[in-house]
Amino acid sequence: MISEIIVAMVSVLAFGVSFHIPKSEYLYCALNGGLGWAVYRICQNCGFGPTASALWAALVLTLAARVLSAVRKMPSTVFLIAGIFSLVPGSGIYYTSYYIIMNEVSRGSAKGVETFKIAGAIVLGIIFGLALPQNWFNHLGRMTERIGRRRSKEEQG
Repeated sequence: MISEIIVAMVSVLAFGVSFHIPKSEYLYCALNGGLGWAVYRICQNCGFGPTASALWAALVLTLAARVLSAVRKMPSTVFLIAGIFSLVPGSGIYYTSYYIIMNEVSRGSAKGVETFKIAGAIVLGIIFGLALPQNWFNHLGRMTERIGRRRSKEEQG
């Protein structure tokens, strides 16, 4: 599972580089993508199906993106879109198309429904995570600023 998380982090990092995310945020985006994949795999190991696992992973990933947004003073979409990359059901889309092209319509439609459910679960996880008031997260950002200022004063004095 650790190797999967590392691969997810590297893929999110590559996505971030190709979509010109600020260089200072590469590590945080990669960590968020790794967190999302870790939650997904933990949910699967606990017996959740792929849809429920995607829902929980997207929710945790969205909340982490909002925390990073407040702390790093960046838009949450920087962390959210990059992080969600590891959860997108790309193979499901591919196999749906493949089965339909190969005239295996029943397998294609089954895979398509499963893929659609996973994509919907990701959307719901994002919606639930964005439903919380932003000032909760802004308060956390102000708190980390105060801690940083206090530390710099201690180092200077």
